[in-house]
Amino acid sequence: VYRYYALGLLTVVYILNFLDRQILSILLPPIKAEFALSDTQLGILTGPAFAIFYTVFAIPMAAWADRGTRRTIIAFALTAWSAMTAACGLAANYTQLLAARIGVAIGESGGGPPSQSLIADYFAPHERARAMSVYYLGLPFGVLFGLVAGGYIAETFGWREAFFAVGLPGIAVALLVRFTLREPVRGASEGLKVDSKPPLKETFAYLYRCKSYGHMVFGSALHAFVGYGLASWLPSFLVRSHGMSLLEISLWLGLIAGIGGGIGTLLGGYLADRLSVRDKRWPLWLPMLGMAGAVPFLFATFLVADPHVALIIYFVPAVLNSLWSGPVHASIQGVVHVRMRAMAAAGLLFIVNLIGLGLGPLTIGLLSDALEPRFGIESLRYALMSVFAFKIWCAWHYWRGSKTLVADLDDARTAAAAA
Repeated sequence: VYRYYALGLLTVVYILNFLDRQILSILLPPIKAEFALSDTQLGILTGPAFAIFYTVFAIPMAAWADRGTRRTIIAFALTAWSAMTAACGLAANYTQLLAARIGVAIGESGGGPPSQSLIADYFAPHERARAMSVYYLGLPFGVLFGLVAGGYIAETFGWREAFFAVGLPGIAVALLVRFTLREPVRGASEGLKVDSKPPLKETFAYLYRCKSYGHMVFGSALHAFVGYGLASWLPSFLVRSHGMSLLEISLWLGLIAGIGGGIGTLLGGYLADRLSVRDKRWPLWLPMLGMAGAVPFLFATFLVADPHVALIIYFVPAVLNSLWSGPVHASIQGVVHVRMRAMAAAGLLFIVNLIGLGLGPLTIGLLSDALEPRFGIESLRYALMSVFAFKIWCAWHYWRGSKTLVADLDDARTAAAAA
């Protein structure tokens, strides 16, 4: 029973992670108006300002997590990013807001890798994809709460108050993590007790040699390139091209992300655990099919004239785009040694955030500014549509990764048993 409490608490932490990260997207229009910013500046704020510092600090945080007490790291990180989220509301200019976002990024770098490592020690391989899918409900639920709460508070009280409201509760949750979360024995879910701590050089060399790991990482990065770009700019598109209010947008997108993303996330984990009994490659076949299948629905979303019809269509890719999280993250924890799990998760997050979060929103902002002389306020529509082809490239990586997944899982299990 306790392990389900631990999973629930870690999921709440991840909800706060994405809530504090993604609330900025719904607040971009009033921030743009108050500070008179360009789309490129907003792209830097939502992309590189977060991604660069997140990725730089994720590696040392993960190295610490593979050697230290993971619950302490998570509690420390959550306190830091919650305080810096609240600090965003105090910004008097663009530079100060940029600095606060960097602080959020540094804090959040210590959340994901130790959490995934803990879950891998709480849940055995045959149930790990479902456990990871529950944890990754934090993504759609964080976006849901961020959009709905952010839109309502921004329209009712102001964008600064929205940052205060979502940032401060995280400090209380950090205390729960520190004083109620137990630290399991490394390898406990697989009947292993692994005390040796491989040097970082050995860990990096192993990850480099693991072919399925590389394809999972780059497939996820390409998915994030499109996903973070959409998450950052879709609210602004709906304001500019369809004249929707922030409150209406927040309700629509929040429900689509929460319900559609939640369905896809849980379904991906459930199907991966069930189907992998027949063929261990299904955890990568599922996201492959989801990525490719989402493309026509994404184009339709941006081509129809009625915004409500567009948002109804968008529900389908919201489900399909979410199939990947449980299966891919569970597979990553499976293809590496026990004392490499936090670093494997950090390696994924490093590339995903550098390419996805670092370049996705910025690229769309640059394209929108470049297309504005020709298309006016519709420039953002075409900038968003121009990146959807990356989904096919993403699906190819998952297909390629499936070819060596079984061998890599067997190698990691054999090495762990011999340790």
